Formats: sequence, C-alpha cells, structure tokens
Amino acid sequence: MRGLRLQVKEELERRFREAAMKKFGYGKGSLSRAAEEALQKWLLSVSGEEIVFEGDPVEALDGLIAGVDLDSVELQHLVTKKWAREVLGNVSP
Repeated sequence: MRGLRLQVKEELERRFREAAMKKFGYGKGSLSRAAEEALQKWLLSVSGEEIVFEGDPVEALDGLIAGVDLDSVELQHLVTKKWAREVLGNVSP
C-alpha cells in the first residue's frame, strides 16, 4: 500500500469524511476505502480523454529552465546523478 498527501478545501474534506463514514462506518480504514473508490471512479471517467499539451513546447521548456546556468551536458549529468540518488534511495539493502 502507498500513501497520498493532498490538500483540499475544508468544506470538501468535511463532506468527504461524512460520506465515507456513512457508507463505510466509523471504524479504521473508512477514509481510505472511500478515497480508493473515488480515485477509481475518477480514473474511469478520464480514461477515455486524451491529454493534449497546448502551446509551444520549446517555449514551455525555455521558461522552465530560464534560471538554470548550466550547459546541456552539465545539466544531463546533474539529472542523471539526481535520478540515480532517487532510485537507489528507494531500494532496500
């Protein structure tokens, strides 16, 4: 099992908690069961939608890396090292 952390408006949280407890009871795991059900329904609702990026991808990337003062080779090495740390940090010994 994995965990998700997210922030929602107070009113939405209150309504979600009430609905989850009405449907699944007031015991442990009610919120998780309700959240799983909600996520599954949402995924089904968007599974047919194609996500399309609108705009110029070069301009988008240029804006994302505007403050980076590295050339492409240095940036590639930096990203490779970061990726390796992330992957190796999640591997159990």
